[in-house]
Amino acid sequence: MPECHSDISQKWQNLLGQLVCRELGVYPLPEGLRISVVVPVYNEKATVVEIVRRIREVPIPKEIIVVDDCSTDGSRDVLASIDPGDDLRVVLHEKNRGKGAAVRTGFAHVTGDIVIIQDADLEYDPAQYHRLIQPIVEGVADVVYGSRFLPVGPHRVLYFWHQVGNRMLTMLSNMFTDLNLTDMETCYKVFRREVIQAILPTLKEDRFGVDPELTAKVARRKYRVYEVGISYFGRTYQEGKKIGLSDACRVFWSILKYWLRD
Repeated sequence: MPECHSDISQKWQNLLGQLVCRELGVYPLPEGLRISVVVPVYNEKATVVEIVRRIREVPIPKEIIVVDDCSTDGSRDVLASIDPGDDLRVVLHEKNRGKGAAVRTGFAHVTGDIVIIQDADLEYDPAQYHRLIQPIVEGVADVVYGSRFLPVGPHRVLYFWHQVGNRMLTMLSNMFTDLNLTDMETCYKVFRREVIQAILPTLKEDRFGVDPELTAKVARRKYRVYEVGISYFGRTYQEGKKIGLSDACRVFWSILKYWLRD
């Protein structure tokens, strides 16, 4: 078992002092706090075991809810081989429905105090959970986005036009939500559980339109939103990246749709 977050925090505070540790994202957790990590999976046979291992290594009490969206590459067999322990729950979709549907399914099963969306493809590093949840733990945020475009940590250099598209969609979303996000389409969206409980009954998007839908509904309800810079280890399409032009068109439509109605 990894050393608990509180023990690690105390050791570093004794060494460096409380103020320095807080800036580094090393801080005491409230007694009894637990996070819920929702992991949508579709054809991630090569990475799903490793992502579960990395999540388990994070020294924060947690539950892991993996939702397999009817994978066809053997991901289900791999998931069945993972030691379930007391922290892992696997939910299976019998029909492929999309990332948004898998996220909704995961949200319906969460019991932790803070909810994190985690992709299974290793592009996002669970080692950053402590920084992502810090604004919520400190009571200043209801929602935290992990931004790939804030200058923190290593970033793989990949597609220029993909980045341009992300920034344009984020800007369009900001125009309608009146937020000033830098990365609306990030995987790392973190919520107080009460936020999820409030918006879950209204969620409708089955595919990547869930990102602007969540953003619009968070903005409409005036939740306190923060961004935290994150590292990003992007994949090429040859390595399994899935989002494409049709998904970008759906995101564009969803921005307009959820501006007009909840």
